[in-house]
Amino acid sequence: MLFTPSLDPLSITLLVLPEASLMTLAATVDPLRAANRVAAREIYRWEIVSLDGSQPVTSGGMPIPVHGAFDPARRRDALVVLAAFNVLHHATRPVLRAFRTGARHATMVGGFEGGAWVLGLAGLLDGRAATTHWEDLEEFAARFPLADVRPDRWVIDGPVFTAGGAMPALDLMLALVRARQGLSTALDVASLYVYDETRASSEAQPLVSLGRLRESEPRVAAAIRVMEAHLDQPLPVSAIARRSGVSTRRLETLFREAVSASPGAYYLALRLKAARRLVLDTRLPMVDVAERTGFSSISALSRAFRREYGLPPSAARKAAQRPSP
Repeated sequence: MLFTPSLDPLSITLLVLPEASLMTLAATVDPLRAANRVAAREIYRWEIVSLDGSQPVTSGGMPIPVHGAFDPARRRDALVVLAAFNVLHHATRPVLRAFRTGARHATMVGGFEGGAWVLGLAGLLDGRAATTHWEDLEEFAARFPLADVRPDRWVIDGPVFTAGGAMPALDLMLALVRARQGLSTALDVASLYVYDETRASSEAQPLVSLGRLRESEPRVAAAIRVMEAHLDQPLPVSAIARRSGVSTRRLETLFREAVSASPGAYYLALRLKAARRLVLDTRLPMVDVAERTGFSSISALSRAFRREYGLPPSAARKAAQRPSP
């Protein structure tokens, strides 16, 4: 729909919920500003709004000035909701009611990061392909069984588009510029950010950002990707080495040179980081946390967790939920 060649200005409304990511907001808005600069005319118009016109405070504690309160009845080309932490708390009935109305008056609707949850709660993802931040994909798929949930960086399905986080949002906005104004303009916009590694929509969101490790030591990068795919059922290092095309001893050496840890220690740390995210950011029972991160029992998880973080997972969850003084 909107992702087609056009010379017409495009109007976008960004509905920002409390605890949204400042980086995701910047990755969404600034490419529009940059495209206008490159084109030397206004090809994108945008407004940043909250439900009631008050300043939403981002996850980093920074209040965001808005243009005003969200007007659901106004026509617009695209309506995008940005959210991150505690989205189920912030996606109140008034928010969902207003968003459903706004969606009926928009050509396309989008949700970036936790914003995809708002689309799902508003009933806009049934029968649609969608994504959200990789930390929440399993819960997202369970919550919205009628959606085709994908681990992709960003997804466009008819009038609905979703992105997993800040950099996927930037990639999606560059794809919008490329579709409407052409590759040359999109490359000029990307160049303003010294950004030359735009990712395809279908690339899976990684648990670990490998950076230049993919080029400097692709065998270690391949091994880490294998580990990521088997957090719940850990593989022996020998099996990881085979899948990476090296011997076990060689993989041990490569890991120590690249990341200053053995493959086994790195693998355990990766599983514990995943466990910590589930402990702090979800209400999953500890037995499910243990199962999802490859520990044979709650006690095995607790011992490893305490060694790494200094306290058992149950205490870490209680401390995270305790209100600040």
